[in-house]
Amino acid sequence: MNPLVSPAWLASRLQDPTLVIVDATLPPVGVVPTVDTRSRYLAQHLPGAVFFDIEELSDHSSGLPHTMPSPEAFSRAMAALGIGDGMTIVVYEQAGVFSAPRARWMLRTFGAQNVFLLDGGLAAWLEAGLPTESGPVQRPTASFAAKLDPNAIRNYRQIQQAIADAGQIVDARSAGRFAGTAPEPRPGLSSGHMPGSISLPFTELVEGGRLKDPAKLREIFLAKDIDLDGPITTTCGSGVTAAVIAIGLEIAGTKQVSLYDGSWAEYAQQPGATIEKAG
Repeated sequence: MNPLVSPAWLASRLQDPTLVIVDATLPPVGVVPTVDTRSRYLAQHLPGAVFFDIEELSDHSSGLPHTMPSPEAFSRAMAALGIGDGMTIVVYEQAGVFSAPRARWMLRTFGAQNVFLLDGGLAAWLEAGLPTESGPVQRPTASFAAKLDPNAIRNYRQIQQAIADAGQIVDARSAGRFAGTAPEPRPGLSSGHMPGSISLPFTELVEGGRLKDPAKLREIFLAKDIDLDGPITTTCGSGVTAAVIAIGLEIAGTKQVSLYDGSWAEYAQQPGATIEKAG
């Protein structure tokens, strides 16, 4: 399944009652004052789109940013948004490629089958001259039975095992944070990287506000000596941009991709974690 759909594809299906459109825009990191993406959604969104608040939908009891909620909590939240079992879900964001892949990954990991990313997001939709709406959207309550796919997600114990086994771990953070020469945005965390991990800043997969084409993505992964036929775990700062790498791998044809949900925010504060730095 190609995870990307075009504005034209989506526009032709707006009247489909089994279609739901989701704005999953998180504020960009490091921008002060914080961008109010919900207000921007209310000001302008795709017709009938609901707002998928990744921050609100995360497990706040974990002590970590953006970790997955329980299946029960996710089921209730999706039902309230009007996202039901068997629906076709198209996720987009307001600008660039940053957080929408995380929302798609969450939905897929909890069992939704037909989940797509709008290629180019809101910007591409507007460039195509297609209509938008403003204000809140209230869809009819639906039924969503979340079933966690354990193969899609990794925890700290599993990432430690992957390190011990010299498994492929691809890190989406910036090169400076990976090398340990730039600070982490979260206070108290050392920068650096997991032993044996591969640095691939997620921005390298993006061009002109959209993901690069499959051939370019494969070229990037192969240049990093990533075995696309073997299992790969993606990681980042908090599990968000790791999903950009994951969808890039999917587009490139990789079948065995998992995501370390706690990512560096968890790993770097574990007493037994080995942190490597450049030089």
